[in-house]
Amino acid sequence: MYSRVLKTAGRVLALAVIASMPLALAAQDAAKTQDAAKPAKAPYAGLGSKWDIFGGYSFISPHGTVDTPLENNTTTPTSPFNYVKIPGGGIFAVTRFLNKNIGIEAIGDVHVEDEHAGVFFTKTADDMSGGSIGLLYQAPKGNWTPFVHALGGGERVAGPHWQLETWGPSFTLGGGIDYTTKALNHHLAIRLIQFDYQYSHNDFGPLTLGSMTGPGAWGGVASINAARISTGLTFHVGDMAPPTPITLTAVATPAVVYPGDPVTVTATAGNVAPKLNTVYSWEGNGASGTATTTQIATGNLAPGTYTVKAGVKEGKHGKEGVKPWETAVASASFTVKQFDPPTVACAVNPSTIKPGETSAVTATGVSPQNRPLTYTYSTSAGSVSGSGSTATFASAGAPAGTVGITCTVTDDKGQTASATANLNILQPPPPPVPHTSALGAISFDKDKKRPARVDNEAKAILDGVALSLQKQPDAKAVVVGESNAKEKAAEAKQQKAALRNKHIKVEDLAAQRAVNTKDYLVTEKGIDAARVSARTGTADSQTVENYLVPAGADFNADVAGTTPVDETKVTPQARKPLAAKAHKKKAAKAGK
Repeated sequence: MYSRVLKTAGRVLALAVIASMPLALAAQDAAKTQDAAKPAKAPYAGLGSKWDIFGGYSFISPHGTVDTPLENNTTTPTSPFNYVKIPGGGIFAVTRFLNKNIGIEAIGDVHVEDEHAGVFFTKTADDMSGGSIGLLYQAPKGNWTPFVHALGGGERVAGPHWQLETWGPSFTLGGGIDYTTKALNHHLAIRLIQFDYQYSHNDFGPLTLGSMTGPGAWGGVASINAARISTGLTFHVGDMAPPTPITLTAVATPAVVYPGDPVTVTATAGNVAPKLNTVYSWEGNGASGTATTTQIATGNLAPGTYTVKAGVKEGKHGKEGVKPWETAVASASFTVKQFDPPTVACAVNPSTIKPGETSAVTATGVSPQNRPLTYTYSTSAGSVSGSGSTATFASAGAPAGTVGITCTVTDDKGQTASATANLNILQPPPPPVPHTSALGAISFDKDKKRPARVDNEAKAILDGVALSLQKQPDAKAVVVGESNAKEKAAEAKQQKAALRNKHIKVEDLAAQRAVNTKDYLVTEKGIDAARVSARTGTADSQTVENYLVPAGADFNADVAGTTPVDETKVTPQARKPLAAKAHKKKAAKAGK
């Protein structure tokens, strides 16, 4: 009954192991379809688990005999009985790993056959079950883990000729290979095969006389060499704690720079083993070298944020970074900042000028990072000349009013700033009002017989008048004739007599003198008649006053009390010399 129960349990365990294999394979396939962004968590690479628990199907093929004594009265000869294969069995193992390669393993196995109690010599009873403990060595390589083990323990074995189960010492030597799947977060492995050689020695004791008709009647000694083949599932429980990994931090100093400023990146490793060699590496933006620091040149870097990657490996010389915990990376970032643009202030002095004057322009430019500056100037009117921080504004050609002067600075990065200063140009003063000027008077008091004749003495003055008119082509001349009181009285009598007798001639000496003077300027000096006006005045004299009237001058406002001569009524008198008789008489009179 006991053997039947064991046999049934072994078969159930074997079927469970076989049934779980497609489930593990399906789980492995499902793991392949996981979202790449959420990969399954795996044991620490290369270190393995703390515990392995294995269970599965086991087939054992014992090779050996039991020399069973035969009963008689004189001697006890023996008769050999062979063991047979036991296809139905189960196996269970627990391994505690000391490191990723070596572990202590305990194995238990169960192999049973029906004993058919009460049936004599119809079927052998070859039960083999037991337990062992020993060392296991594995060499993981990715998902594949081959292993070997050596164990010692005890095996409870039944004999093939109704010998009862008896414990005896056993020794096991073997190995196999596991394949770790992605199922259960890489904690489920399939033991593809485990092959073991097992030796056991069992003493069933002497023959029991009188009991040859039932189990246990036959004694004997068995030395069994068995081949055991197993397969099943292995569960990885817990992870081996790795050594404290090396750490690395990287810092860029300063963190913010302007183009051209140097940046120093420093890497600091932690958890470094003092006896191991340490190697540093740098990557990105011109970083290089194997020291703990590297210098970054930023002169050619555009404004922005940059990252430098640092790496460190430790280990024996030439073998640094072989193990995962012997490598660390870190990164440091720094920012290249755009140069600040310049600023400028613009001023003019004086800020108010007259037309035609100049003003000094001063530009005060500042670059926050002391970049070289170039100055330029512009204006809404007039002109600006000069370079550097000072210039000169010239108002020539600029209208009166407000003029904007713009000062601009540009740094060597092309950044500019401008400022404007206003300057006021005054209205020009009104031009001076031209006035009539006197050019001298000519006298007519010497020639009593020709009191209106322009004599030679007058010519010198009139020649000057003509010269002034020639120098000022837009000027005009006014000649004002005068007569004395006696002449005016005679003229008044003539006018009164002419009222009674129209043949009486009225002689206006003032008008005649003016007309004769004009005639001289026109006929002898070539002055345009339109440029000379004849007028009469109210003075008590025998003269003609000559006036120069510039363009724009108002003669009537400058010289009051004159009256235009009606030149249609007063005609010029020719400048004829005196008759010879009269001339001689005059000369004789002058000689007395």
